[in-house]
Amino acid sequence: MAVHDTIGDFLTIIRNASMARKEECTTQLSKMRLSIAKILKKEGFILDYSEGEDSKGFKQISLKLKYINNTPAITGIERHSTPGRRLYYGAREIPRVLGGLGLAILTTSRGVMRARDAREQGVGGELICKVW
Repeated sequence: MAVHDTIGDFLTIIRNASMARKEECTTQLSKMRLSIAKILKKEGFILDYSEGEDSKGFKQISLKLKYINNTPAITGIERHSTPGRRLYYGAREIPRVLGGLGLAILTTSRGVMRARDAREQGVGGELICKVW
């Protein structure tokens, strides 16, 4: 049985589009991808996101990537926890990205949130990805 890492694929699409200096990237819509896009927009890593449908009627999410002086706002984005290796952290154990300059996204019992918010609320969870 094949295991597909849809979040890893989503992050790879963003990484490749930003390295290729694309203005926009599009992928299939899911609640997790939408939550990650909301956090990326709130933190200023992307300009905007929108939901839509393709020609066959499947729901899609489009991200408008952000560039500062022709340099991508997302210089690095990587999957931390994978389907074959789930990594969970308590509220006090959540690692910092680049000494606090980057962003870590977790899925917790209270939903998908930034590591900073999870520490403040005292909840731990699965570390999905790191962005810087």
